[in-house]
Amino acid sequence: MKYSHYIVLLGLLLFTSPNIGAQDLFRYKGQLSAYTHINSVNEYPWWNGLRYIPQMNVNIPVGESRLIDFEASANIFGNAGMANLNQWDSNGRIKPYRLWARYSGNQFEVRAGLQKINFGSATIMRPLMWFDQLDPRDPLQLTDGVWALLGRYYFLNNANIWLWMLYGNNDLKGWEQLVTHRSYPEIGGRMQYPVGTGEAALSYHYRVVSDKIPEHRFGFDARFDYEVGVWIEASWKHLSRNMGVLTNQQLLNVGMDYTFGWGNGLTVTWEQLLAAYDEQPFGFQKPLNFSLLSARYPIGLFDEVSLIAYYDWRNRSSYNFVSWRRQFNRLTLHLMGYINPKSYNIPTQQGTGSMFTGYGLQLMLVYNH
Repeated sequence: MKYSHYIVLLGLLLFTSPNIGAQDLFRYKGQLSAYTHINSVNEYPWWNGLRYIPQMNVNIPVGESRLIDFEASANIFGNAGMANLNQWDSNGRIKPYRLWARYSGNQFEVRAGLQKINFGSATIMRPLMWFDQLDPRDPLQLTDGVWALLGRYYFLNNANIWLWMLYGNNDLKGWEQLVTHRSYPEIGGRMQYPVGTGEAALSYHYRVVSDKIPEHRFGFDARFDYEVGVWIEASWKHLSRNMGVLTNQQLLNVGMDYTFGWGNGLTVTWEQLLAAYDEQPFGFQKPLNFSLLSARYPIGLFDEVSLIAYYDWRNRSSYNFVSWRRQFNRLTLHLMGYINPKSYNIPTQQGTGSMFTGYGLQLMLVYNH
């Protein structure tokens, strides 16, 4: 559906719902952010950027327990990098960020359009990052959505089942290394069930990649909360035709988190990631092995400091990110520093990693209204 059709539809809903006030029907909010980034290793050592994400929501009650709602938002941004007054580069874009419609009740929802779909129990490097590109370093937690039809049903015992179909998503998503064939939809599902003090889930996804090669993905994740939260998350991707080391992809993450009762509470998360690409299933010929540590500590009511550290055992290199967040009324200040290798090898972050090679500082202001 064209974007103009959504605008016309929302306008008709406004004027044909006399029992609902405009203040109840429409909600508008936005997020404005600006950053400056300094890194002497980059080709352009000084980068500056501005981003605005306007968002409109429409809620239409249907009876006592049903709801039709819509969300439309855009990602409007521009960046400029400078080496000196005569050497600079810039880019910018306006694109849809979310554009979906949903019909929901007490135990179900059906959502269609451009949306975020993510699941799993891992927190930093997620094997089940199938449809998003969330970066744990990003204070805005931005990720492009996917064009999809998603249905979810929630049972009374807290079990739930998901079914989805994706179509028209031509960019790489998550851990993908081959683009999806334009002519075929992607389909899949997930079943999550409570187990003891936690829950476990099985996931499956099917798509056809370039050269009309079928791809199957299988996922498993479980999380249990005792004195310490523990989890496991795994994914196996298999191509039906031999594509060398791209034929099979195996990802395994095990982790735990705990909040120490020191001061205001120190939350520590540890994860271990194993990633392998093999011609034969589960060959593990040259696996990647990452240790990951995250820590957060609130300082009073308005400040928080955090750390994310990666260690790449194969390349014997470490990546270190430290940030400080200060919360005002509608304004948030983020200051981040990092010390990384000049060769950036963190999986799923290669696209954004070029700006974060070596060492540098980034200051970001975020205004929500």
